[in-house]
Amino acid sequence: PLESMTSPVMPPTMLLHGGHEIEVAALVAPRVVMREMSHIFPGKNFKLDDHLIVCPTCQRSKMDLVIWGDDVAVEKDRLLEVFAAFAKQVCDELAAAGHWADFVDPCSGLPSLSKDCTSVYDEVASIQALLKYEVSQAGPCKVLLHPRWGSAVYPATCFTTAPPDVLTGVLAKYTK
Repeated sequence: PLESMTSPVMPPTMLLHGGHEIEVAALVAPRVVMREMSHIFPGKNFKLDDHLIVCPTCQRSKMDLVIWGDDVAVEKDRLLEVFAAFAKQVCDELAAAGHWADFVDPCSGLPSLSKDCTSVYDEVASIQALLKYEVSQAGPCKVLLHPRWGSAVYPATCFTTAPPDVLTGVLAKYTK
C-alpha cells in the first residue's frame, strides 16, 4: 500500500523498455537506507540528510524464481540483461543532465558504475523495507513476494541524486 511507503516520488508504475515491462517506483531514501549508502557507494560520502532517490524495480518472471534449474538460470540472465539495459540508459540520461546515478548488479549486489565497493546491497530486504512487499524463506535465502506475481519476480535497484522532477521526466519516456 502506498500509505506505508517512504516519501514516494513515483508509486510502482509499469514502464516499457525495449519491449519489456519493468515496474519502477521512486522514493526518497529514508535515513536507514542513507546509513547503508556510504558503504555501498564509498566514493560518494553520503550524509544522512543528503537527497537521494531509490528506484526499486521489479520484473515479472515467466516462472517461479525460487526453484533451481537451467530454465530458471536462463530466465534470470534474461531479466538481468533487461534490467541492466534499462538502468544504464536511465543512469546515462541522468548523468548527461548533470546528476549522479548508479544501479546495483542484482547478481553480485555491487554497484555497476561506481568502483571500489565491497559492501553488498540486499535487493530483497530493501524492497521489503521501501515498498512493504512480503518475503518468504526458501532455505537460507529470503525471497521477495510481489503483491501480484508472488515469487515470479526479479528485483533490482537504481539510485540517483537527481531532483524528483528530472527523474520522473526521464522515466516518463518509458510510460506504457
